[in-house]
Amino acid sequence: MTQATSAAPAACPRCRSATIELLCDSPVAGLWTLYRCKTCLYAWRSTEPEENTNPDKYPAAFRLSPDDVANFPIVPNIPPLRNK
Repeated sequence: MTQATSAAPAACPRCRSATIELLCDSPVAGLWTLYRCKTCLYAWRSTEPEENTNPDKYPAAFRLSPDDVANFPIVPNIPPLRNK
């Protein structure tokens, strides 16, 4: 397992947006860092393989563009459970 990186990624691996936020660090200091893209909501740990963290190596079949995300249909809320 690799150590967490100290610098935040420059771009989201999935949509290449620069809207990256640090969600949290591991409970054990320096073990991993969790990032999330504010545009497409993709989240990843700093210790994941490059195909999950590097925009150039992220699988093309799963990539999105920020325009794709903006044009997604609105998903309705899940209704509350029925009482039994």
